[in-house]
Amino acid sequence: MLSLMHRYIRIVDSSNYHIGRIVMYGIFILMAILLWSSISKTFFVPSLWTLEMAQFIMVAYYILGGPYSIQLGSIVRMDLLYAEWSLGKKAWFDLITVFFLIFYLSVMLYGGVSSTAYSLGYWGTEPFSFFSGLVTGAEEVGRMERSPTAWRPYIWPIKSIMILGLFLMLLQCISELFKDVLRLKGEAI
Repeated sequence: MLSLMHRYIRIVDSSNYHIGRIVMYGIFILMAILLWSSISKTFFVPSLWTLEMAQFIMVAYYILGGPYSIQLGSIVRMDLLYAEWSLGKKAWFDLITVFFLIFYLSVMLYGGVSSTAYSLGYWGTEPFSFFSGLVTGAEEVGRMERSPTAWRPYIWPIKSIMILGLFLMLLQCISELFKDVLRLKGEAI
């Protein structure tokens, strides 16, 4: 069992590390879009797509960078007491609190899947069966949701990125749970 935990940690941490290192350069894409927005508003006809695309890039940057941030421990925590605790006490505290985070991410993931199904034109109550029906050909994409702005982009791509990011965060939280269990058992990570 411990070797499975070590393997899971190695695979998930490696995947999220590489994804996070790639996604962190998304800030430059965001800066380029905002720079073009400023230039086009100043010298040309303002571009309709820039503000909304910048929002989409920021969402992708934030949500796909979340697992990397969790992995590096650069999350917000109350260090008033936590900083003075021993490694064992920190592991116990993290072991308990990570369950709340896993529950929260699971609810968010379910909501994200439901919202993405809606954006693809599904108005039923079983979003997971809709996606399995898309794979098997039993379901079809309906009238797709679009943004109410002048540019009117489809919403499903950013919602799909949201699902991917939440799923990766959930995997990373399980990895952190396993790390805490291994720390409490005295195992090297």
